[in-house]
Amino acid sequence: MVSHPAAPRPGGRRRAPRHAGGAGSGPRLGVLALQGDFAAHAAVLKRIGAQPEEIRHAADLSALDALIIPGGESTTLINLMRDEPWFELLRRFHRRGGALFGTCAGAILLARRIHGRSQASLGLLDATIERNAYGRQIDSFERHVDAPSLGTPLLAAFIRAPRFRAVGPDVEVLGRCDGEPVLVRQQRIVAATFHPELTGDDRLHRFFVKLAEGGCDADLPEWQARAAGGGPGLRF
Repeated sequence: MVSHPAAPRPGGRRRAPRHAGGAGSGPRLGVLALQGDFAAHAAVLKRIGAQPEEIRHAADLSALDALIIPGGESTTLINLMRDEPWFELLRRFHRRGGALFGTCAGAILLARRIHGRSQASLGLLDATIERNAYGRQIDSFERHVDAPSLGTPLLAAFIRAPRFRAVGPDVEVLGRCDGEPVLVRQQRIVAATFHPELTGDDRLHRFFVKLAEGGCDADLPEWQARAAGGGPGLRF
């Protein structure tokens, strides 16, 4: 059984956004570009007006406010990270307030526990996740995700997708598919078991940019209204 909280929890301490340039510039965004679908994520961010950097070295994290960890193959990704202190610097990035968004294999990397496996992970998201929970590549599918904070249902691509087996009490369930959590948030961490970059809907990337700016915290009126059932959620 997948456990989840009855209502969203506070989103953590707010911080002012840091800017890469002059007035009106947004947070400094990166996409981990070691393997996986990083180019598609970068393309979505550019389409919505962001200027992402493709990150290939751990030291480059120090220049960012937010990082997307894309889907791919989690074991391969971990092996590619062995040459540099990625785990240490990603945890340091998180401690200093950096926002993280993991999709598919990225969600596995963020999770605290890997169901049925002894596999390294960052352990930053209080969740248990199962790899390849729906079967092989041939078993991939598209389905609509019920995500009230994003408005109408979100079309999502599940490709050799993992599954959240359990989430901790401080984890908000932002989206469900067939009743199961597939999109979650814990303070400045967002994780999805699907590929939002492949279906042409940029709302989740806009949500993450807003989070990186410090604008999706639970003390904002939109989140208070959603938690009380009195509003439609965040709009972009």
